[in-house]
Amino acid sequence: PEDTVTSSFASFIHGARPDHLSKTVRHRSKRMILDSIGVGLVGSTTHVFDIALRYCRLYSPVAVSSVYGKPGVKLSPTLAAFTNGVATHSMDFDDTWHPATHPSGAVLPALLAASQMLPPGTKPTGMDFLLAFNVGLEVQGRLMHFSTEAHDIPKRFHPPSVVGTMGSAAATAKLLSLSRAQCCHALGIAASLAGAPMANAATQAKPLHIGNATRLGFEAALLAARGMEANPFILDDIPGCSGFSAFYGVYQPKPLPAPGDHQEFLLEKQDIAFKRFPAHLGMHWVVDAALSVRNLFVHYAGSFSPALIRTIVLKIPVSKYINRPFPSSEHQARHSFQFNACAALLDGEVGLGSFTESSIHRQELRELLDKVVVEHPEDNVANFDKMYGEVALLLHSGDVLTGKCDTFYGHWRKPLSKESLLKKFRSNASHVLPEEKVETIISTVDNLENLSDSSQL
Repeated sequence: PEDTVTSSFASFIHGARPDHLSKTVRHRSKRMILDSIGVGLVGSTTHVFDIALRYCRLYSPVAVSSVYGKPGVKLSPTLAAFTNGVATHSMDFDDTWHPATHPSGAVLPALLAASQMLPPGTKPTGMDFLLAFNVGLEVQGRLMHFSTEAHDIPKRFHPPSVVGTMGSAAATAKLLSLSRAQCCHALGIAASLAGAPMANAATQAKPLHIGNATRLGFEAALLAARGMEANPFILDDIPGCSGFSAFYGVYQPKPLPAPGDHQEFLLEKQDIAFKRFPAHLGMHWVVDAALSVRNLFVHYAGSFSPALIRTIVLKIPVSKYINRPFPSSEHQARHSFQFNACAALLDGEVGLGSFTESSIHRQELRELLDKVVVEHPEDNVANFDKMYGEVALLLHSGDVLTGKCDTFYGHWRKPLSKESLLKKFRSNASHVLPEEKVETIISTVDNLENLSDSSQL
């Protein structure tokens, strides 16, 4: 079918060219690639990554594609994509877009693995890689705009498990130079492999959502390349027969215009949020608010003294899965407004060490958590573009100190500087790589357009 939403997406994937990427899109997407690699490298030190890697090594006799943080270890391409996807989301440290999803982790591991899979003489260039990455981003972003539900913090499906799987299929279809018809079928196959419930947020299973998205989208493209077919109307709204619309209560799809012809990529208009510490994005508002009020408190009292505090009031949006008064594990702590506010108040920062068992179960932190009261103002909506965080300290003296954050540093409205992004990458990558290799990755990504063989990445 020519005039359908699905066919328009297939035409876009097949027809996108490097010259369709503006300078801004190339710049922003390279920042995403660098950050995602760094997050994946430090994620390779986690327990959940170790579980995933040990599992994959049971079923991967073909050693082709590299694994984050494990020199000399290679897996079959799809299992390498899965393992690296798990690493990327193992600390909830990866980038976030609006409408809400984690776009890079669902696409980048598949492209890295696919680049190594292709035989010599057919390796994609760095520009091919960059184009495929942006095709994967664009498909995710366009699909999220089909439903008003996607603009708010999710309640049913974890977005990267839904749109991320489709983005991975699109990106790898582009990198593998699939035909227009094959691109269409790759999307249809990916839709049958997509979806994960929000109930597994704050558990060790949540990183599997990214691992599965990047792996299963990759597999969808490989199956389509080998002749498997799927419903050619998968993205269209067909009454009485759900396709991709099954993931949303409200679904209004629109054709994706052909690349070029003054049609901008979404990344041109909507930048990405990069996290400064490894926790759910919503935590960044309350941490910045808590740090602000902590500074006021230190100026007021001379030092931070919890004994002077009677009550801690958090004003946050309604979102059940990140409203956790007393988290008992690192994954729960990464999804707890209360924990992150109190950790920031107590330590003056939140970082990798904040989520260790010893840090989570400190007596002084538990005493602060006991003082927390949560309020949900009507104007504080569960939307990453509109929400705010407010932390008020009600002191025994009767005084009240308040800190508020409308836009944290790293949000798309307040992007990380080049220096801050490089500092984050170097800190993350140095956990598993020597300095010279860390700097080589930075240089390689910065000059990605000129790379003759993207598998070198």
